[in-house]
Amino acid sequence: MLFKIPMSREHVEKELSKLQKLNYNQFRWWRLYSPKNKPLHPRQPLKDKIINGDYDWSCYKLQVYLCEYEMNDIWEECKPDAAKFNEKASLIQTRRSRLLTDYEKDEKERLDNLIKAFTQSFKCNKEQVIEEMEKCSGTILDLYYIIEDKYRVQNAYTTLKRRGRPSKKVI
Repeated sequence: MLFKIPMSREHVEKELSKLQKLNYNQFRWWRLYSPKNKPLHPRQPLKDKIINGDYDWSCYKLQVYLCEYEMNDIWEECKPDAAKFNEKASLIQTRRSRLLTDYEKDEKERLDNLIKAFTQSFKCNKEQVIEEMEKCSGTILDLYYIIEDKYRVQNAYTTLKRRGRPSKKVI
């Protein structure tokens, strides 16, 4: 076996069945699935976005696991001959590497957006949010309730700054 995968094949396939299967796209041919629900508008409350799954685990990692299972199957089929394995698995290897790149980008973007949303919604800074994330061992919703209890709500309805001329200061 080439890869030790932390999830069983049945569990990976069950989780992938919850996602939307994509049609072939010549520009993103390596992606097979995408999340069914679309991200909410940026002006929606943070709690609603968390419940919607906007900050959940990226679906690309499950697709990587599927590629690794396929490569393990090909390895068992071609075990003594490495050249035959490389010939048969080259497309899957490329798909796996591109999916890993997408996963790393997507996870970093989701984490940055989550930290930014917490700092805009509550009276806390980035370091405080990261500290609370490291302490929390539950879900993102649990983290939301912890930060909500600890820090006051700064802006409940909008997370975007207002546009236009700033208000006059009264002296």
